[in-house]
Amino acid sequence: MTALLFATSEAVPLVKTGGLADVSGALPQALTQLGHDVRVLLPGYRAVLQTLGSEMRVLAHLDLPPFAPARILGGTLPGGVPLLVLDCPPYFDREGGLYQRDSHHDWPDNHVRFGLLSRAAAVLAGEASPLDWRPDVLHCNDWQIGLAPVYATLPGGRRAATVLTIHNLAYQGIFPPGVLPALGLPWDLFRVDGVEYYGNVSFLKAGVQFADRITTVSPTYAREIQHEPLGFGMQGLLSWRSGDLTGILNGIDTEQWDPAADPLIAARFRATTLPRKELNRKALRERFGLEALESVPVAGVVSRFANQKGLDLLVACAESVLALPMQLAVLGSGDPEIEHAFRGLASKYPGRFGLQVGFDEALSHLVEAGADLFLMPSRFEPCGLNQMYSQRYGTPVVARATGGLVDSVTDGDQAVDGEAPTGFLFTEPTPEALFEAISRAVAAYADRRLWRRMQRAGMARDFSWTRAAGQYAALYQALSGEPGKAT
Repeated sequence: MTALLFATSEAVPLVKTGGLADVSGALPQALTQLGHDVRVLLPGYRAVLQTLGSEMRVLAHLDLPPFAPARILGGTLPGGVPLLVLDCPPYFDREGGLYQRDSHHDWPDNHVRFGLLSRAAAVLAGEASPLDWRPDVLHCNDWQIGLAPVYATLPGGRRAATVLTIHNLAYQGIFPPGVLPALGLPWDLFRVDGVEYYGNVSFLKAGVQFADRITTVSPTYAREIQHEPLGFGMQGLLSWRSGDLTGILNGIDTEQWDPAADPLIAARFRATTLPRKELNRKALRERFGLEALESVPVAGVVSRFANQKGLDLLVACAESVLALPMQLAVLGSGDPEIEHAFRGLASKYPGRFGLQVGFDEALSHLVEAGADLFLMPSRFEPCGLNQMYSQRYGTPVVARATGGLVDSVTDGDQAVDGEAPTGFLFTEPTPEALFEAISRAVAAYADRRLWRRMQRAGMARDFSWTRAAGQYAALYQALSGEPGKAT
């Protein structure tokens, strides 16, 4: 059994901006169920304090100059995992987002806010911890905890082993070098083999440099980030540390995303009752104002409208896709140009192109359940979750062969040993390649036996967190079995 401190800047169901929160809510719970002793460390955002309120108790006080004084509060995540909350009102108890004061501007003191979070994580993972409990491993997540492995190497005696997980290398926590005094770090760390990164300080680069082990959220992404363009300037360091880098494919919450028990869809179904999926398609068409064209497949999209997600590729070939024929049901928001283009398509092709701008959790479930196929043309995708949701709901996926998408979607051309395909992959990030893959999907859809086989193959895949948790547990065990970390 491993004692683990899982340090993160967000976790469902308390606070979320992206996939990191899903991982932080699910992985610790799965590890606990495997018998490990896990604590989650989370900032004391206003939403966290308001949600947990009187349930929390003061466990310790932290005085870590030059940071403001803080407290460690104890509580429990809804799934039963013990929670440690870093309570520092000047840094976290404020209106606005977790990282941004509005949609365009980061909090100007983010370096201090997440510097304290990193420092607190390192203290709680070492001999100086004010808590009775001591972890064997400190698991840091993304740039917000990237300095924890650095603080852990400063003089202070025996410490826990450190693991850094990169959820998306595009976000690196970059600040000017003048922040070092405010972080309590010595200037001699501002060097190439320290925290320096192209003349600035990068929290993520620091974590990659100093962590004992590095993981990322899919095996293919672990290979991709060691090269341009997905290394985002860090490919040399990651390649140098390739022996310490492991890709572990994320899982999904198979209880929340279960078509046989989902309260958010029109009709529940399983692999043995797939005809009931048609009831969800009918409801999906009604919600998106699509015509009842029973022989025409419906393709679903649930996504941020962002360059990373490749939705501009869909915009470029949408008219050709609709002429296959096909209907499109798109849910999401983001880039104003992409949103404007989608609005134009919805206006030009009423009944064929349905658009809902914004995010709606219940509607996202209906898209997964009611669509005939799901589109994910991402330029890069560290892991991705929707392709897993889709397969679980009997919805084959059209996706670009990148990151976690290629690790979790089986194309018919790549299936081995009688393995049934679960989707259609394309390589080049072009509208032409996307259209060709969608055309293959439409041709396969016309073969009802093949389509049913693909649906059932996807529904049979194991995307549970138990699989991923077992791989993390093996990594922790290997680390905690090494000689103690002394500094």
